[in-house]
Amino acid sequence: MERNWAGSHVFGAAEVRRPTSVDELGGIVAGHDRVRALGTRHAFTDLADTTGVLVETSGLGGDVEIDADRRVVRVPGGLRYGDLAGHLARHGWALATMASLPHISVAGAVATGTHGSGDRTGSLAAAVAGLELIGPDGGLRRIERGDADFDGHVVSLGALGVVTEVTLDVEPTYDVRQDLFTDLPWAVAAEHLDELTASAYSVSLFTDWVSGTVQQVWLKSRGTEPPVDLWGSGPATTTLHMLAGAGIEAVTEQGGVPGPWHQRLPHFRMEFTPSRGEELQSEYLVPRDRVHEAIDRLRGLAPSFAPLLQVSEVRTIAADDLWLSGAQGHDVVGLHFTWIRDVPGVYAVLPAIEDALLPLGGRPHWGKCFAAGADALRPLYPRFDDFRALVRRVDPGRKFTNSFLGRTLDLG
Repeated sequence: MERNWAGSHVFGAAEVRRPTSVDELGGIVAGHDRVRALGTRHAFTDLADTTGVLVETSGLGGDVEIDADRRVVRVPGGLRYGDLAGHLARHGWALATMASLPHISVAGAVATGTHGSGDRTGSLAAAVAGLELIGPDGGLRRIERGDADFDGHVVSLGALGVVTEVTLDVEPTYDVRQDLFTDLPWAVAAEHLDELTASAYSVSLFTDWVSGTVQQVWLKSRGTEPPVDLWGSGPATTTLHMLAGAGIEAVTEQGGVPGPWHQRLPHFRMEFTPSRGEELQSEYLVPRDRVHEAIDRLRGLAPSFAPLLQVSEVRTIAADDLWLSGAQGHDVVGLHFTWIRDVPGVYAVLPAIEDALLPLGGRPHWGKCFAAGADALRPLYPRFDDFRALVRRVDPGRKFTNSFLGRTLDLG
């Protein structure tokens, strides 16, 4: 029985296939009416599920090819970011950003608009320069940045085919230091929010929303210079995990010790099981200019959802032009929730959170838990109907459509 990473969803597919070549994958896709790609199972819902055949992409193989002149790397879509990052670092190259978990697949993370943090840093999807994918007829096609409809193909939720290869922007390698501060009052954090998120290359704020403080501030800085003083917030004196009681051996090195980018930008080490696993997650990406309203509304709602919350994280992401991206058209602030694994309880509080955040332009993270359907989501994405039209052109038989896409994008 196939389950997702969190154990919150049991896949209902009739069959799971594990092709070992692109040709074999093409034959599977051509020979079935309903197909979805299965990566590292980090979606928290039925996003990747189907009534037909799931195709696991990790066994497709393929080389990692660095093009130093173009500053890009071509990678198999099923490759995990942590494995890619290690390869790049050994050859003197780097990605601009990484998500908190290095265990996620490149194609799956890109397709859902997954991100790291940084005022001037886009999501993982923003680094995509090209895609190769298997279409509904089993044929392989390529699309590159600058091509018509490219911006609709990147954050595609798997609706346009099975991605076999991704081309990503890279840059020369660099070092990062990670410094943690504790117990920053929310009044101070809110007053200095722009300065705070600009104080390092990547910034994460961890809070419970009810205590009146940001319990932990994680600053990831490029280079060796220590961060500025955080308005009296004390530097952490020991290694910390953002979840109370969780093992600190899983987190990347802290304490201001400079090290390779791929060993500091993620929150978790590749060689350890990340976080606790038995959890649910939600996230809403709110336009930067509405974040203070969003914070005030969440702090007001917090007593209603606090019993379900393990921790909440606040991060920033730079704007992009990708049609279904949470950052399409403007810089955003991600308001992330790590819940206990109580599916009925979490879905009972999500409508109130969405009533607070969606009117501000907050867009749910596609790979996490949210309650909004297509009618509520359409006004949030200027290219929503353009994407639906693209799906109709590329996959007229809806081979890659499933229940999730029916609910959220009105794709039947």
